[in-house]
Amino acid sequence: MVAAAFGVGIVVGLTGMGGGALMTPILVLFFNVPPLTAVSSDLVASAVMKPVGSAVHLRRGTVNHQLVKWLAIGSIPSAFCGVLILKALGDDQSVQAGIKLALGIALMITAVLLVVRAYMRLVERARTRSGSGPLQPQGRPEVVPKVLQTLLLGVGGGLIVGMTSVGSGSIVIIGLMMIYPGLKASQLVGTDLLQAVPMVAAAALGHMLFGSLDFGITLPLIVGSIPGVYLGAQMSSRLSGGLVRRALAFVLLASALKMLGVDNLTTGTILLVALLVAPVLWMFLRRRYGFPALAWTEKRQRAESRRLAETATGSNTGQGGQESP
Repeated sequence: MVAAAFGVGIVVGLTGMGGGALMTPILVLFFNVPPLTAVSSDLVASAVMKPVGSAVHLRRGTVNHQLVKWLAIGSIPSAFCGVLILKALGDDQSVQAGIKLALGIALMITAVLLVVRAYMRLVERARTRSGSGPLQPQGRPEVVPKVLQTLLLGVGGGLIVGMTSVGSGSIVIIGLMMIYPGLKASQLVGTDLLQAVPMVAAAALGHMLFGSLDFGITLPLIVGSIPGVYLGAQMSSRLSGGLVRRALAFVLLASALKMLGVDNLTTGTILLVALLVAPVLWMFLRRRYGFPALAWTEKRQRAESRRLAETATGSNTGQGGQESP
């Protein structure tokens, strides 16, 4: 469990996503933890882990505090209510099966939203480069909070997190992208990470009081996830976040299919089709929007352009230095 939590923590540190979406199904599928206990234990561990990432963004100033306020007003009570709904349903086998079904649906939604997020970013980059869309803000844009939409996003995200532990990162950040398209990526991640702290804390408190918390499971999760998140945050500047998110979407799809009770043959077939078709489709979309089919080709071109620009700047500086005397 410590090793699994360490790996999940690295993913969270790299992408800001995947905590509950990975850890809860790992507990259920690989460690045979009952779904309700897995949700309760993972949420309490996440409540300890989330502040690590949010503290970094607070220091960097990449947090919109107004959006955090309205999200928290909606998510804190709804996350706690999600626990009460589980408590009201009881703890028999049918409820455990219901939680497992809800987890599968939440995981499937999360995987789809990760793909939607990648596509939205691709279209956004294409429009910015062509001049047909607004330039991406270089500073920290002031946005006017859309109170009702932000509250509803907080309520929906909190309810899902309280019942399944899934969605504090992926679901809310996609909602923020749709409501506030002018926010920079760093602000989206920073705002989402900070708002997740009180949301997850409220859900964790509810599960400590009314859930099925097992400290024998929670403690290894905390021990493994904290250094994992820290290491992932350090690695985030060196590895491709896009590659990690694509791998995360694949794992989420696999977990969702198993949570939904899909048999092994069908699951394997779906995953194989996704593995073969998705890269080809993504390369087609990149070409359609004017980018090289492979991301590494684009990176190499950018690096070459920067090198040529630096060489030209150095040559001009040298010529200027010779002419100055």
